[in-house]
Amino acid sequence: MTALDDPHPVAPPAAGAPLLAGRSVALVHEWFGATGGSENVFLAIADLVPHARRIVLWADRDVEVDRLGLRETWLARTPLRRSKALALPLMPLAWRTVGDDRYDVVISSSHAFAHTVRLGSPERTRHLSYVHAPARYVWSPDFDGRGSGALLSGPRRALQAVDVRLSRHVHAYAANSREVQARIRRFWKRDAVVIHPPVDVDFFGRADVSRAPRDYLLGVGRWIPYKNFDLMIEVAAEAGMPLTIAGSGPEEDRLRRAAAAVRVPVTFEVRPTRERLRELYAGARALLFPAHEDFGIIPVEAQACGTPVIGLDSGGLLETVVDGETGFLVGSMRPADHAAAVRRLGPLSETRIREHSTTFSQQRFAARMSEWIAHESR
Repeated sequence: MTALDDPHPVAPPAAGAPLLAGRSVALVHEWFGATGGSENVFLAIADLVPHARRIVLWADRDVEVDRLGLRETWLARTPLRRSKALALPLMPLAWRTVGDDRYDVVISSSHAFAHTVRLGSPERTRHLSYVHAPARYVWSPDFDGRGSGALLSGPRRALQAVDVRLSRHVHAYAANSREVQARIRRFWKRDAVVIHPPVDVDFFGRADVSRAPRDYLLGVGRWIPYKNFDLMIEVAAEAGMPLTIAGSGPEEDRLRRAAAAVRVPVTFEVRPTRERLRELYAGARALLFPAHEDFGIIPVEAQACGTPVIGLDSGGLLETVVDGETGFLVGSMRPADHAAAVRRLGPLSETRIREHSTTFSQQRFAARMSEWIAHESR
């Protein structure tokens, strides 16, 4: 039984009383980028336990390591930090050799092997793991083609066995979605409570939509193959509407060539600021999101601006989008089917869309995470 299933759960600490006060705590995370959903979750957990030691595999060059109080593993001193795929087989070793310190509580923020870290014996140390996803490269290469190459095909089975064997000491798991909860049960044979990640719906909810044109479609995210930005271009062409693509990534040149071949305007916004991204959400007729995601923070940000979402009826969208109320979920990858959903947007209520986004607020995450940590760390 978990904190959120318990009919008599432990209440979060009273105001002013730090969570896990008087106990030594370590927070661990995978590689740490300057921006990213999992990094934001890690920092949100750190806010709940401000006295915890913060440990990451490595941090990107533009991350202010000292300001954030991050301690890096020895992988940060190797060339492997430049290639996650090459570093993957050594990550379990890095977590098992991170240091000799021992803690009362260890909380991992894991989307690869962070949950395998050992910083104390199971008898003395409570290990809690918040899982963004079991390592996609290892367990779900069909979701992300970057993990399906020949480089990983050989060691994948061995890494799966290592992943299971080295995580038996974890006392409690939390998953960021029901999608990930089901994978934890299928791959690791473990139960997990669902705690949706925090989304800054207050910031995006302050978008000025009074003069929003709502005359273009929008795609947001990293420009990599599994995000299906090429499909978004085809959908816009089929719907006869302009498209704005916001983000950055290695697919930029290919996407620009694809955009030049269609008869609707396609605009690229490279690395927009948060303020500019909010403007883009607020001005869009709909966010296109034809990707299978574990959760997907971008669709929630769009809904906070009153913007409906059109995406696949799979993965995290099944939890973040109410089909027929805050957007439409499509059961195929055919551009015509997604374009048909664009034409059905008229009756959707902007107020209802905004209200739904508050389900995923930072405040709700903090309350549920505090409750879970307090309960499972006893």
